[in-house]
Amino acid sequence: MAKVKVLIVDDSAVVRQALQAVLESDPHIEVMATASDPFVAAERMKKQIPDVITLDVEMPRMDGLTFLQKIMSQHPIPVVICSSLAEKGSETLLKAMEFGAVDIIQKPLLGTKTFIEESRVLICDAIKAAAKTSGSLQPIRQRKVEPKHTADVVLSRASSKAMVQTTEKIIAVGASTGGTEALRVFLEQFPMDAPGIVVVQHMPENFTRGFAQRLDTLCQMSVKEAENGDSVVRGHVLIAPGNRHMLLKRSGARYYVELKDGPLVSRHRPSVDVLFRSTARYAGKNAIGVILTGMGDDGAKGMKEMKEAGAVTFAQNEASCVVFGMPNEAIKLGGVDKVLALSQIPRNVLDLC
Repeated sequence: MAKVKVLIVDDSAVVRQALQAVLESDPHIEVMATASDPFVAAERMKKQIPDVITLDVEMPRMDGLTFLQKIMSQHPIPVVICSSLAEKGSETLLKAMEFGAVDIIQKPLLGTKTFIEESRVLICDAIKAAAKTSGSLQPIRQRKVEPKHTADVVLSRASSKAMVQTTEKIIAVGASTGGTEALRVFLEQFPMDAPGIVVVQHMPENFTRGFAQRLDTLCQMSVKEAENGDSVVRGHVLIAPGNRHMLLKRSGARYYVELKDGPLVSRHRPSVDVLFRSTARYAGKNAIGVILTGMGDDGAKGMKEMKEAGAVTFAQNEASCVVFGMPNEAIKLGGVDKVLALSQIPRNVLDLC
C-alpha cells in the first residue's frame, strides 16, 4: 500500500515540526515537504504533487483561504485545514469548507505543539480519510448568490410561536465529509412549507452556527443552529451544534430536540446514530431518513433502526458523493430503501410528504 504523501503549509516552524513528527509516526503517511507560506508550497508542488495538504489560514504573503481557492479551481487536492481560527467559529473557516476543504483540525491558540502530539491518532486519521477523497473532488467555481424571489421577500418570516402545529413527517439527515455542499444542494430544493428537518453534520464546535446562518440566506426554509427544546415544525431546519448530540423527542403531539453533552457515545459528536436512533424511537413510520456523503459508518445502525420502525430511508449514491463511506455502510447493513443521486433525493422525499 502506497504511503499518503502530505505537504504541510504553516508559517510556524514549531507547528511544521510537530505535525511532521506526528504524521511520520504513522507507517502509512509520508511528509513529502513543508512550506512556510503558499508561495513556497507552490514551488514544492512543481517538483511533486501531494496526496493531501494541511493548510493554515493566517499566513504571510498569501492567506490560506486564497491558496485553497486557487488549488480547488485549478487542480483539486484534498485539503485539511489546521488552524486556530476554528476555535472562534470563524466565517473564514466556514468559507474554507465551502471552497472545498475536506476536514478541519482545531489548533489551539496556546499549547499547539502539545495539542498536536496528544492528537496524533485524530490527525493521522483525518489525513488518511482525506486521501481517500482524491479523485472524487471537482473544481470549485464561485457561485453567485441570488436573492430569493419568493413570498418571504415581501412577508416577514413567521415566528416559531405562530407555527405551533406538529409536522406530519419528520426528516432526519446525517452527513460528514463533503456534507456542507451536499446539504446546501439538498436543502435548497425544499419549499418554505416543507416538513421540519433535523440535521447532523460532523463539524467542529462553534462552527455550526455560521453554517446554519449561511444556509438560511440560501434556502426557502428557515435554518438555524438548534437550541435545547426547539420545536420541529414545518418550514424549519435545525442543525445540531458542533460537539453536542441532538436527539428527537416527543411530548404529546409536539416534536422537539434535546441537546446532550454527555459521554462520547460515538466517535463523532454530534452523532448521526444518536439522531437517527431517537428519530426511530419517537417518530417511527412518520419519519424519513437521509444519509449523505461522509467518511466512516456513523448513522448506519441508526438508519437500520429507522427502517425497522417503519420509516422510509434514502442514501446518496456513490457517483454523487465526495466520500461514499457512511451511505455505503448503511446500505450494506440493510437500512436503506432507496439509493439515489443527491439531486434526486429531495423530490423523492417530498413525494412522501
